[in-house]
Parts: sequence; C-alpha cells; structure tokens
Amino acid sequence: MTEDLPNRLQQIEQHIAHLEHHVDQMNTILLEQQNVLMRLKKEVQRQTQTLQTMELERIKANITKPPHYQ
Repeated sequence: MTEDLPNRLQQIEQHIAHLEHHVDQMNTILLEQQNVLMRLKKEVQRQTQTLQTMELERIKANITKPPHYQ
C-alpha cells in the first residue's frame, strides 16, 4: 500500500489540476456571459424607451382637439 501511495497522490494532484483548469474556463465563460447579458439589458431598455416614446407620439397625433380649442 505504501508503494501505491505516491501514485495515488499523483493521480489526485492531476485530477485537482484538471478541475482547477475547468473552473478557470467556466469563470471566463461566466464573465463573458455576464458582459453580454448587461449589454443586452441596456439594449432592451433603450428599445423599450424608444417604443414608449413612439407610442406616446402616436397617441398625441391621434388626439383631436375640440373645435373650441383650435
């Protein structure tokens, strides 16, 4: 068993290194996705504001004043 211990320790260290590499990759991907999500949220907010402005202008254009206000 003592002869096998260095091999087992080496395998465990290799697995840990492999897992650390995967964690680093996942962290990089997560940061990229967060940046994309923030950009998309800003774009949706901008488009929502634009649509609201257009809708208000459309409503204002369709409102007719009574003759005594003209």
